[in-house]
Amino acid sequence: MTRLDFTSQRLCVDADLREGARVELSREQSNYLFNVLRLGDGAGLLAFNGRDGEWRVTVQAAKKAGALTVEARTRDQQILPDIDYLFAPLKHARLDYMAQKAVEMGARKLRPVITRRTQATRVNLDRLRANAIEAAEQCGMTALAEICPEEKLDRVLDQWPADRLLVFCDEAAEIVDPLAALRAAGAGFEKFAVLIGPEGGFDEAERGKLRDLKPVARISLGPRVLRADTAAVAALTLVQATLGDLRG
Repeated sequence: MTRLDFTSQRLCVDADLREGARVELSREQSNYLFNVLRLGDGAGLLAFNGRDGEWRVTVQAAKKAGALTVEARTRDQQILPDIDYLFAPLKHARLDYMAQKAVEMGARKLRPVITRRTQATRVNLDRLRANAIEAAEQCGMTALAEICPEEKLDRVLDQWPADRLLVFCDEAAEIVDPLAALRAAGAGFEKFAVLIGPEGGFDEAERGKLRDLKPVARISLGPRVLRADTAAVAALTLVQATLGDLRG
């Protein structure tokens, strides 16, 4: 594995990255680099776009909006395990935290779902995307999680694909050991999803639908009731350690 460079600033860009390319900066990016970070003309940093790996770039300062000159690739493109993260939206600060941690744990997609007890029924997708990008920049990732628009949980479950195992966090799960439950249910699958419900939990109709869904793995997160943002980290850690890229 190529050693991560934690001493250089990292920036996510939309443009394609290749040797010798010139990438125009937005006003927001220029303000961040020149006014917040105080970088000068010729300063070096790392850039990525979620497609082309990570590249060493040089800053070209300008009064309104500067640019980057792409020099050499420092790391290849990262491939995340095929894990969707489905969650009932929370209020802003806790949703920000949850999105950042889901990205850090390697979720490939962030999929907000509206349940019967969801309190926040509208999601600011631009804010969700900004949090995902910030997490990727700070954690040395070259992959970017896809941000999906909100959907009703019932519709999502009605259209659930047979080749993706849904991991449903359920305090009433028969198998108390979550690792044993995941190993038993996950054999033969390469696509997964983790579902975290709202603060008030799923209602009985939703629980019944989830229990009847195939393929599904019901796991317990232990003897304590976790807040939704904490449950997200716990569940994704268990899935990654058992079925994802934390194995071995």
